[in-house]
Amino acid sequence: MPRILALDYGAKRTGIAVTDPLGIIATPLETVRSHDLMDFLKAYFEKEEVSEVVMGMPKNTDGQPTNATPLVEAAVNRFKKLFPDKKLFLHDERFTSKMALDAMIAGGTKKSDRQKKENIDRISATIILQSYLEARL
Repeated sequence: MPRILALDYGAKRTGIAVTDPLGIIATPLETVRSHDLMDFLKAYFEKEEVSEVVMGMPKNTDGQPTNATPLVEAAVNRFKKLFPDKKLFLHDERFTSKMALDAMIAGGTKKSDRQKKENIDRISATIILQSYLEARL
């Protein structure tokens, strides 16, 4: 069965999470440099069946766009041009970085590992994916 992939796109890095083949459990996958993301996705799509991709859309607490929104919108446009056959969904990513850090603390992650932003990006992508899966129920 195909997987669902989630992206927490940022100016420098993109956190990536993926479901199990049954599409039930969200798991952190990787963090890649954002300018390498499309190459990573191309290679990943060649080896794994992915039915849809979820990209976190940054918004302020009032639902308005943030200064990062245009960056994500540009990534969405590149994705759609390169992968026109892939379903792409945008999902609210408000507070995911804070939630990721809180989850790492609650899970007993060492401070040195919590300070690595790539770890937070991966967990943020997982939170985006889990939230998307729950919203589909």
